[in-house]
Amino acid sequence: MSANEYAPELATAARVKELAMGLWVSAMMMTAVRLRVPDEIGDKPVSAEELASRLEVDPAALARLLRALGTHGVFKETDDDVFAHTDLSRVLREDDVNSVRYQVLWTVAPWTWQTWPHLETAVRTGERVFPDLYGKEFFPYLAEDAPESAEIFNRAMTQSSGFTSAMVADVLDVRGVREVVDVGGGRGHLLRTLLERNAWLAGVLYDLPGVVATADPALRTGGELADRARVVGGDCVERVPPGDLHILKNLLEWDDDRTVATLRNVADVVHPGGRIVLVQNLVDDSPEPKVTTGMDLMLLLNVGGKKHTRRHLTELLTRAGLEVVDVRPTASSLFIIEVARIGA
Repeated sequence: MSANEYAPELATAARVKELAMGLWVSAMMMTAVRLRVPDEIGDKPVSAEELASRLEVDPAALARLLRALGTHGVFKETDDDVFAHTDLSRVLREDDVNSVRYQVLWTVAPWTWQTWPHLETAVRTGERVFPDLYGKEFFPYLAEDAPESAEIFNRAMTQSSGFTSAMVADVLDVRGVREVVDVGGGRGHLLRTLLERNAWLAGVLYDLPGVVATADPALRTGGELADRARVVGGDCVERVPPGDLHILKNLLEWDDDRTVATLRNVADVVHPGGRIVLVQNLVDDSPEPKVTTGMDLMLLLNVGGKKHTRRHLTELLTRAGLEVVDVRPTASSLFIIEVARIGA
């Protein structure tokens, strides 16, 4: 047995210890990204001393950080205190076409460090813990008390949508649709993609007033798609604009009652012969189960929400008078789920 090999039982114990140190790895990732280390490493290896000079940090401590991340495949040490990119570290660069920089920063936002230690309480009660910790609901807290986290959230959602919008548009059939309503569509990345691809299509971007205030300029007055787009502020739990095709992308992730209320509101206003499409993860079919199940618990902690299994989503749809008509995968982790009124 070599010095680097463990007996099986010791290797198992080491793996469990590694899993328990996940919090430490999160801190390493956060530190590297916030310091913009990935952005300062180019195509060639660079010494920790040179990097530290550019970043104005301690060279020895920086080398230790990169060496620790290297054990997880994020950066690699090519010589003593000399480091280079790996596939994992490269997508932490802000300019990488597949960058997850802001999604990483979102998962380690300051409020998360206070929230995760209360997971036991959430599991015991089945209730969110965020309001008790911070004195208000999650999204008002972001808007009023944590502007930096709110900005990171917006950038992370935009970054994520940038990955998936084209993949959704590749699969979504909009033939025969005159007007699509993007319910909870954020800044409108998906709607913009659909309008750019389909010259006959008109669309409505519908989200909370504070969200649509920063909608994609192409969709707003004076934008290149403004003649076919309307930007409307409102709360989908209370009402939804009518249309031929309603899309709900990554929206139904709060508590069950709000989810059912939103689905009923959509069912009430979709035009005769119109369609309702959910675009979201499914826990039991996810190609990235560690991410999906982790986000599921995060939603429990902060808003009392969840990612859905097929069975639970079907139950919620039934409560709203709807049923699944078709489920199709996209090239991303999202599924296209067509639903309709029961018996329609």
